Amino acid sequence: MDRIGVAGVSWRRQGNDAVARFTIPVDERPQAIREIAASAGLQEVVYLATCNRVEVVYVADKSDPVSACRPRIYAAITGRTPAVGESERAMTAWVGEGAVEHVFHVAAGLDSAMVGETEIRGQIRESLELSRTLGLVGPRLEWLFEEATKTARRIHGSTRIGVGKVSLAEVAILRARERLAETPSALGIVGVSPMTERCAETLAQEGIEIIVFNRSLERAAELADRVGGVARPLEALGGGTDEIEVVITATASPDPVITRADLERLAARSPSSRPPLIIDMANPPDVAAADAVAAGVERVGIDDIVDEGRKHSEQRADAAADARAMVDRALADLRGRLADKALSPMLVAMQRKYQETTRIALERLFRKDLSTLSEDDREVVARWAQVLARRLAHVPLVGMRAIVRDKGLDVAKTFFADVDEFLGAEFLQRPAAQDGPRLASGEGDTELDAKRVTL
Repeated sequence: MDRIGVAGVSWRRQGNDAVARFTIPVDERPQAIREIAASAGLQEVVYLATCNRVEVVYVADKSDPVSACRPRIYAAITGRTPAVGESERAMTAWVGEGAVEHVFHVAAGLDSAMVGETEIRGQIRESLELSRTLGLVGPRLEWLFEEATKTARRIHGSTRIGVGKVSLAEVAILRARERLAETPSALGIVGVSPMTERCAETLAQEGIEIIVFNRSLERAAELADRVGGVARPLEALGGGTDEIEVVITATASPDPVITRADLERLAARSPSSRPPLIIDMANPPDVAAADAVAAGVERVGIDDIVDEGRKHSEQRADAAADARAMVDRALADLRGRLADKALSPMLVAMQRKYQETTRIALERLFRKDLSTLSEDDREVVARWAQVLARRLAHVPLVGMRAIVRDKGLDVAKTFFADVDEFLGAEFLQRPAAQDGPRLASGEGDTELDAKRVTL
């Protein structure tokens, strides 16, 4: 876990404006992610961008401190070298186990504007897949996101964190449903994203006509076919003839995609003569707030949706506490499994050294003090000695597992460095007159010639 890091911005820590500044347009992301990896010296990298966060999850090169990557990531995204302290103020960073814990929280929706939201898992999946196609996902990030996703599924399956409105899309659905109940009409969907897909699929099941507008007519048609709607090019939103009361928009465009003129034409075609309702879930916004005011159109922006989502989130506070406890347990289990995996070769070597030491000691005894034993008796003594060696080795092995899980692998390395000297000492090759008294008195461990053996 030590080489894993996260650097990013979120609505909670830096605000939605900062999220917008660090959001890379979708069509530019493949090249941008390659540049982030190359310029920041990252072995693996996943770029995650949602309406309320932008985060770079990475594995640092072994030659660099993980914490040194944040200013490089900042420079790669913004295109300029940060001043002293600038990247630290602009981006939050997590390293090691803290980074792993943060990714677990994100995947479970615990760090979202609406606690317990479910869209984040789909967004993580898409981001991970993009980095896979770029060859920038290796064993560490595959493992990290697999563990985070499994924990998120357990949380949503065993707590009430998913009860009620559990996503920003569902807040948008609620607002759209209320307005369409008052002034029935078609629903305009602008952009094809996990959030707009969720809105279109849910409201289509309620019998609402769906019209999908997108720059790529092919992608619009794919979504329209799934929900039984129709597809239009983006320019048809304002310039066409469709009568629409509600528009839900969520594109990844860095600039507004619906102009003041588009809004005015939509208002002129409104079936109820009421100004249309624009639900803008994009960040940066797809509709400039000033344009909506000038056109006399009601606009619900991402800040409004987040505020409403926060109210719903407060209702799930108890479930969130249970979910965080589950993350803590998952991390403890993960820490233990990683410790066992790292410690296993050392423990195997220690067991073998106990048994090898016992075997050599028996050979000397059979040549000297026990030379008169029959072959059958020697076999009995040898079996008994090996069983004793395994039992004696078991005590420090159990203790070391517990210590490593609690204190980390460095403690084990210190322990084995000292034990190694004792186990590697060739005390069995000393003259018999010296060996016997020391072994009998139990004082030999302070006088042995140490010879290190690498475990």
